[in-house]
Amino acid sequence: MQLTISLDHRFLRTPDGSVWTVTTNPYAFWRRYLDVFDEVFVVARIREVTEPEPGSIPADGPGVSFVAVPNFQGLLQYATKYPGVRRAIRGALANSGAVIVRVPSSIGTHVARYLHRHGRPFAAEVVGDPWDVFSPGSIRHSLRPIIRRVFRRDLEVCCGNAIASAYVTELALQRRYPCPKAMVGVSDVELGPDAFVPSSRVVDHNTRPAKLLFVGTLAQLYKGPDTLIRALAAIAPSRPIELTIVGEGQFLAELRSLAQRLGLHQRCLFVGQLPVGLPVRRIFDDSNLFILPSRQEGLPRALVEAMARGLPCIGSAVGGIPELLSASNLVQPNDARALARKIEEVLDSPERMTAMSHANLLRAREFAADRLTPRRNEFYRYVETQTRTCVSKRIACCASDRTDPWPPGDHVAIPNTSHNSLEGKL
Repeated sequence: MQLTISLDHRFLRTPDGSVWTVTTNPYAFWRRYLDVFDEVFVVARIREVTEPEPGSIPADGPGVSFVAVPNFQGLLQYATKYPGVRRAIRGALANSGAVIVRVPSSIGTHVARYLHRHGRPFAAEVVGDPWDVFSPGSIRHSLRPIIRRVFRRDLEVCCGNAIASAYVTELALQRRYPCPKAMVGVSDVELGPDAFVPSSRVVDHNTRPAKLLFVGTLAQLYKGPDTLIRALAAIAPSRPIELTIVGEGQFLAELRSLAQRLGLHQRCLFVGQLPVGLPVRRIFDDSNLFILPSRQEGLPRALVEAMARGLPCIGSAVGGIPELLSASNLVQPNDARALARKIEEVLDSPERMTAMSHANLLRAREFAADRLTPRRNEFYRYVETQTRTCVSKRIACCASDRTDPWPPGDHVAIPNTSHNSLEGKL
């Protein structure tokens, strides 16, 4: 069976038809769906370029093709390009087999609504929380409070209508966006053997100056880099600390300006986007403490990767971060002074940092590919089986009365499978 999967990530396409990504969702990511499905069609925004951007990696390959949705950014462009977006999505779904929507996502919400309205089954992979994405300080938009409520409701409805939902968290997203039919927690982060530092190399990270590290997008502020910069300013200048910020986006210039105004131009280094793999692992290994003061998260890949390098970590108590770090290493989002105190508290105890290193490495090993792949494949097989069941029942029913299997507005009866039975299998 073929799989059609939708998401909001923006890809690049060169004149030869090849599709590229600069950050996440490369071909290796999509290839794992081929363990169960025969073909994968990715429905996503695609921007046409003359050549790949620096650091780009292939996103398509054998068995994985892309269906281009008109490139848009923000609600205004989405509204103006809506007719083209709708045509692309409906064309992609015309002869689709199984369908998975990666949400929250404007494209995924459109797909889910269309399929539900036509009585066709779909599954969801929940990778974030729009309620937290649009929390105060995360995104600047005059309609932010309204968008926050609408997007949260969209995700609630999507999960409620899905035949099954997989969540990147163990509990956090499930509690807020439950799927009544079947749900399972399985991380989106999957680490290969080269992601882990040998246990023999995990030593205390109490060097001078202490090197703090942040890795995350600067396209919005929901990762909290502004909070971290303010926390650094609250730490006495006499304490030798350097902060490296890895990431790019529209707020890069504003964050540079903030660091300059706070007198941190010699303590705060912006290095831009780094290619995935070895360059990122090297900067992890050259750091003493990883900080992720996010305002929202699903399950952050950068944090898991830092833990896999045996790096002590501090995070905020949002999303799936409390599932990764102990309460003693968490702070509330938006609280720069509390974050500053936590940083000093950790740096003042080499023994604690060493203990954090070993605990983080042990926790990160739970995200090894050989542990996650069987659980994830069981979810895919469940989606495939339920899709076949739904379609077969619908076709048999319509054959008896000679009606169209998928008339507009009609609804197929989705089997009400208990989430407990699926969780038991996985």
